[in-house]
Amino acid sequence: MTKPSFLPPTVLVISLGGTITMTPTTAEGAAQPTLSAEELLAAVPQLADTGIVVKTQSFTTKPGASLTFDEIEELAGQLRAMDGQSTFDGFVVAQGTDTLEETSYLLSLLYAGQTPLIITGAMRAPYLAGADGPANLLASVTVAANPRARGLGVLVVFNDQIFDAAKVRKTHSTSTNAFTAPDTGPLGTVAEGRLRLLAIPAHKPLPLSTVMTRPARVGVYPASLGDDGTLLAPLLEQVDGMVIAAFGVGHVPATWVPILQEAAQRIPIVLASRTGGGTTLTHTYGFDGSEKDLLDRGLIGAGHLDPYKARHLLTVLLRSGAHRDTILATFAPAGTTAEGRG
Repeated sequence: MTKPSFLPPTVLVISLGGTITMTPTTAEGAAQPTLSAEELLAAVPQLADTGIVVKTQSFTTKPGASLTFDEIEELAGQLRAMDGQSTFDGFVVAQGTDTLEETSYLLSLLYAGQTPLIITGAMRAPYLAGADGPANLLASVTVAANPRARGLGVLVVFNDQIFDAAKVRKTHSTSTNAFTAPDTGPLGTVAEGRLRLLAIPAHKPLPLSTVMTRPARVGVYPASLGDDGTLLAPLLEQVDGMVIAAFGVGHVPATWVPILQEAAQRIPIVLASRTGGGTTLTHTYGFDGSEKDLLDRGLIGAGHLDPYKARHLLTVLLRSGAHRDTILATFAPAGTTAEGRG
């Protein structure tokens, strides 16, 4: 259905909770998520000057750390059902920043609609000086309503910057400039109330199955100096898949090699870098525990995907019933550059 051009754009703002919704609820002034989506929008009177019609929905009220995979899957289902209708020109999801880099990527795997989907939040609660939630909401609604955002996949808008959900990282615990994209930088900015798009995401959303009927437990295990793998071995017996957050370009202690080789015969094990930027390699180093050694022993390279995003991709694949060949084929383009090189 096509919306008549003479009608103003309409954006749906969905609240999941998080700092952007928090107010002090204890005698000590500690904050908890309490505000509804409608109350969030009441703090942004400038929206009235944009000509955008804004609707609201309070999906849940939780801190970001307590959001679940099933809740994000349910939200994605609702968004898919609304995509393509003439009701909304864009969606904005406001949530806690603790898991925003993860939920935005997870949504990009589960929602491949043309209607823009923008994820945002706040680093400072509404009652604090310099609260950033209203500005982030205003910028997010502006981007969501812009036709140039259609078909770009899930975007994160924060501090007037626009990021690809597959690249964005939270890199500071308190700063209002907490979100960056170490490998690519922002795709654009919001200035003078307008979207200034400088680039587009290298990859379109992956056409993954949204029918997830199987349970799957996927872990992330970081490499650290002096870890001999004793703790890793029993953990591998309890999961359906594992992401190894390796040193550098994909290296682990040599003592891990037999443990990982044995486990890789039973479950998919993805090799990612713990560094937060750059890519895993494939054949530069050849010592025991190097990236080439581990890939030769059955591990799957994550490429540019960080360990947390790799975990969500593997989880979606396993819950959809994907076999090893499908997992390998999916991680290949997901972790490479636009030119297709790892």
